[in-house]
Amino acid sequence: MKSEKVGILERTKLFALRIIRLYSSLPKTTEAQVIGKQLLRSGTSVGGQVREGNRSRSDAEMISKTEGALQELEETMYWLELLADADILKAERLADLLNEADELTAILVTSVKTLKSRRNK
Repeated sequence: MKSEKVGILERTKLFALRIIRLYSSLPKTTEAQVIGKQLLRSGTSVGGQVREGNRSRSDAEMISKTEGALQELEETMYWLELLADADILKAERLADLLNEADELTAILVTSVKTLKSRRNK
């Protein structure tokens, strides 16, 4: 990754690409594929929600889209944890993705708080 700051749109897109690569590498067992499809859906949806929010016509719409992205991140973390807890993948392999999900969550929570405070002024 480049040394300059990466914006939230690019970061969520890179997150989605990492989720896609992880899904592609999963074992072909039924349980891995079922969990993987859930992970793929939620993990790639985060960036879509953020991008939609970026085009919002109002703060309320942007808050709604950003909160949707937060829900998808939470679900993504659940599926990542399940992959580790079910011994489908080693937890160490998922640690960096979970960390990125935590960081994205912190960024988006801050965005929602800022938008809500601006709206309530």
